Amino acid sequence: MITLIISACLLSNVNICRDHRIPLTAEVSTVQCLFSAQLQIARWSEEHPQWKVVRWRCRPANEDDI
Repeated sequence: MITLIISACLLSNVNICRDHRIPLTAEVSTVQCLFSAQLQIARWSEEHPQWKVVRWRCRPANEDDI
């Protein structure tokens, strides 16, 4: 399973940053995650307007992500 990890900082305080994990379906490969990430990030950004995305990455999920 692959997880999209979005690193984002609060707009009201750029010193407060967090990683937000979006688990993807088991069938999604790392390459597919890379291609679909922009859409996922745009959707996440619309749902979380108080955060600014500063970085993102696709990586295999670990048990903390599930």
